[in-house]
Amino acid sequence: MEKREKSQQLYKQAQEIMPAGVNSPVRAFGAVGGDPIFIKKGKGSRIYDVDGNSYIDYVLSWGPLILGHAEKQVIAYIKQALSKGTSFGAPTEAETNIAQMIKRAFPSMEKMRLVNSGTEATMSAIRLARGFTKKDKIIKFEGCYHGHTDSLLVKAGSGAATFGIPTSTGIPYELTKNTIVLPYNDIDQVRAIIRSSHKQIAAVILEPVCGNMGVVVPKDNFLADLRQLTREYDILLIFDEVMTGFRFCFGGAQTIFKINPDITCLGKIIGGGLPIGAYGASQEIMDCVSPLGGMYQAGTLSGNPIAVACGLKTLQILQIVDYKKIITMTEALCTAIEAIARENKLDLTVNYLGSMFTLFFTNKKVFNYQDACSCNTKNYAAYFTRMLESGVYCAPSQFEANFLSFAHGKKDIEDTIQAAKNALTSKDD
Repeated sequence: MEKREKSQQLYKQAQEIMPAGVNSPVRAFGAVGGDPIFIKKGKGSRIYDVDGNSYIDYVLSWGPLILGHAEKQVIAYIKQALSKGTSFGAPTEAETNIAQMIKRAFPSMEKMRLVNSGTEATMSAIRLARGFTKKDKIIKFEGCYHGHTDSLLVKAGSGAATFGIPTSTGIPYELTKNTIVLPYNDIDQVRAIIRSSHKQIAAVILEPVCGNMGVVVPKDNFLADLRQLTREYDILLIFDEVMTGFRFCFGGAQTIFKINPDITCLGKIIGGGLPIGAYGASQEIMDCVSPLGGMYQAGTLSGNPIAVACGLKTLQILQIVDYKKIITMTEALCTAIEAIARENKLDLTVNYLGSMFTLFFTNKKVFNYQDACSCNTKNYAAYFTRMLESGVYCAPSQFEANFLSFAHGKKDIEDTIQAAKNALTSKDD
């Protein structure tokens, strides 16, 4: 690899004007050590830093770039929209077009509202659930991140019945006391809480496939049992598919697991790399949203024409591609890395589904947040650094997902496997 002198210089400048020199914490490389690289451009499966280094990219802007960087059809469509104006604060035909396309992929979203981010989508979904049910409490799961909304930025208390404790300063306990935090994949604890407190619980919110504690998949009948429980006790089930929407198929986790939630939250891919989000539900539930109902939510830039154009063209392309391509590549990469680890007698397991994957340095399967936290983060940091030196950009945190795109090809996978072999067989000095 080339030196990273320009990135280091830019990082010093950035630290003088931004907290830790970044606009989102994980970008500071605090979990893996070293200074972050500053990106100049991206094309296809690769990103290029300001020092001229090239990397095979498995972060892909944390998931939205399923077609790869600077996909030519998407760029052309954005330019066409840009020539007509950047924002109107008024309805456009494109907003209806993208909503119709989303509804075809997610039939449970009979009506929807476009917003500016996944955080806005989940925040609005929680408010909607409370407004519709006239109840206050919600259940979330450890390790499932739903944006930086106050009531969702919580950790578990000392026991199953203990309400959430803020994980950030600046959040009063009063804003999290109605959030109950339970272990992901533990249906027995969910059942016990719902049976005892269902009259106060408005909704259960979760990532149906987790990506924010690393990739963790639902086991056994966890999602089906959740659906049955919530329906039985008149509690709304909210799927946060911000990360999983259009990631596995032209649909989401609810498509592949055949579970219809009451409310769905989307983001990332539906903007194709530009800021957007959406939440949707049945007509009955969505008619509670202002101006039809009493649940207020608004946004000056909601339905921004440039973001909508980028997302619309991305979804048009995804409607005709063969998802088997990236699913097969992901499986080949993950099984190869696990095989390398076994040959070297390393404690490593790779969780993956569709085109998402995470390496956990542990000798057991990871099914929840506690399992993820028991992994060897120092080994992951060493792996990340070695992969970066070999020209492979992985998630700069043990607790984040990696992604493939349709721009990745056979050579990318072969080069990544070779880099992983070098990284996993290297010995520390």
